[in-house]
Amino acid sequence: MAAASRPDLLERLAVQTAERERANLLRRVRTIDHADGPWVEIGGKRLLSFCSNDYLGLAQHPQLIAALRHAASECGVGSTSAHLICGHRTEHAELEEALAAWTGRERALLFSTGYMANLGVMQTLLARGDICVQDKLNHACLLDGAKLAGAELKRYPHSDVEAATRQLRASEGVGSLLATDGVFSMDGDIAPLRELATLCARENATFMVDDAHGFGVMGKSGAGSTEAAELNQYDIPVLMATLGKALGCAGAFVAGSHALIEGLRQFARPYIYTTAMPPALSAATLVAVQITQTEHWRRQKLAALITRFRHGAAQLGLTLSSSSTAIQPILLGDAQTALDAANTLEWRGLLVTAIRPPTVPAGSARLRITFSAAHDEAHVDKLLDALEALRLPPAIG
Repeated sequence: MAAASRPDLLERLAVQTAERERANLLRRVRTIDHADGPWVEIGGKRLLSFCSNDYLGLAQHPQLIAALRHAASECGVGSTSAHLICGHRTEHAELEEALAAWTGRERALLFSTGYMANLGVMQTLLARGDICVQDKLNHACLLDGAKLAGAELKRYPHSDVEAATRQLRASEGVGSLLATDGVFSMDGDIAPLRELATLCARENATFMVDDAHGFGVMGKSGAGSTEAAELNQYDIPVLMATLGKALGCAGAFVAGSHALIEGLRQFARPYIYTTAMPPALSAATLVAVQITQTEHWRRQKLAALITRFRHGAAQLGLTLSSSSTAIQPILLGDAQTALDAANTLEWRGLLVTAIRPPTVPAGSARLRITFSAAHDEAHVDKLLDALEALRLPPAIG
């Protein structure tokens, strides 16, 4: 093929970007100039945010800030290396031990991001010829992980255990991993974990749960959706959760058996070939773990705010999903409708993000409302008043 006939990759990308803009699907970065609890400042305008994942209000907790400052003064900012060279510090080890104990697992392994953690698990456990069965609404990194591992990806309709059963049974005799979100990030509902655990045990498939949005806010001690479902390491051999949502920090971990964690340490490329997370951040996260385990009022307050919102929304005639979690979407269907609603809310002093395809399926654009223990009842009422003034069309689905 002559060089002149080759497509220009940057030109092709520009065309794709232009097409996305014409469809009202272009994503834009909003720069936050200052944050103060649930309040943010953008371009000199102070907005009450309902789109943060800081579910327990810990991101600006003074004890976390003090722990980070102290550790940074002792050991510097960066870890300077990958874990397996000279980047693994005492702060990392202590956090891993605390996370393993909290989740009832033998060991835990830190990753720099949840995306890297899921890619690492999939790439380590799966091989070509294996199958990976996943919920259609799983987070993108679970889907990408299976594809990059070279396994056959099968996606069952949302929370449909019978369909997952058929997919597993259609591929007998091959290595099988079933992966699901614990709490679905765009819908806020909870996966049928007990039924899926029973299925995996019966079909000899490995069960993995991504509990990014359940960890810290669900369960008696806050250990997540798996604790709330009363499932242990043997029921769910592979547990991943992030540290940048309810815990207010950054990073992620995988928890499970000695064999799983040692295998990941040996073969998970996103763990082996990247610089370890800053030790000071690990120190701050350890304090967040301790606060979350002891200050139960944070989860109780969050639950009360969610209940208040759902009751108020019902009085306004708004149709909500079945979510009982901090994620409370209002489905509007059309991308432009969702954008217009978000812009009007911002004009009224509220920051609520419009979520559009391809993040969510076509025709299911929405306002993704999230709550935090940093909110109070007056904030919820302010949001309800603004939603009432919007006169939204009936929600879809």
